[in-house]
Amino acid sequence: MIFFSLLFALLLEHWRPISGQNRLVLAFLSYADSLERYFNTGVRRHDIAAWIVAVVPIIVFTLWIYYLLYSFHPLLAWVWNVVILYLTMSSRQLTYSFNEIEAALKSDDLPLARQLLWEFYGVPAEDLSSQEIARIAIELGLINSHRYVFAIIICFALLPGPLGPVLYRLSELLNERWGSRPDAFGQFALKAFEVIDWLPARATALSFAIAGNFEDAVYCWRAQAASWMDRNQGIILASGAGALGICLGDPLLETGGRHYRPELGVGDEADVDFLQSAIGLFWRALVLWLVLLLLLEIAGWTG
Repeated sequence: MIFFSLLFALLLEHWRPISGQNRLVLAFLSYADSLERYFNTGVRRHDIAAWIVAVVPIIVFTLWIYYLLYSFHPLLAWVWNVVILYLTMSSRQLTYSFNEIEAALKSDDLPLARQLLWEFYGVPAEDLSSQEIARIAIELGLINSHRYVFAIIICFALLPGPLGPVLYRLSELLNERWGSRPDAFGQFALKAFEVIDWLPARATALSFAIAGNFEDAVYCWRAQAASWMDRNQGIILASGAGALGICLGDPLLETGGRHYRPELGVGDEADVDFLQSAIGLFWRALVLWLVLLLLLEIAGWTG
């Protein structure tokens, strides 16, 4: 069930991808903003209550629908799983953004590449060079491949029904919405997502290592990941950089000066030539997960 749910969801998402303006996501973010206005009182337990009110009812509802459909027929519950995966995953957008940025850089259209980096990833790129655009695209591509594909797969495989994908996506959205606030309201959302993402981040990093240069990926993971501000992101980026044999991080030229970041990876400087390598790493890691889940499915049948 797990393998075929993922396979059909991926095929559906490639056949009819969801647009960047996902109405369900926008509705949830609007709901989160309403909760913030009500619960942001400066009392710590209120931000915990806001997170619970935002996440738990939706999880309970999706699980209730799953078990209700399962009581009629397991095939109906399977269809519900496919729908939830379709709504929470986004693999086609990832490869599409890479291809568009790569085409702009290879045609020496730097203004278009900067515009695409802003449209796809929300990163201001007015002062970025061609190499810096490629480096940032690879970094965000690795992170997004984890958050929108591999973490969803891992959570779906570990938790019953649609619980894993829904829990991960909602906590990730609240982390983005509340975790970057200057006050203390978003601290619980940040910590909750850090805990939920702990195992998926390491599983994704391991899949990058297996799908790429294993020795360099493990070395970078162990030696460099801790230097990144977000430890889970650092593990993913360090493993991905080592697997690709490139260097990520390093300073970025921004308005008002240079923004220094820890160096991750070994080998060549990341540039436009490595965008296709990053896409290849993503597909190899995805095939690795699908093969693993298929083997587990076969083992379940024969067992």
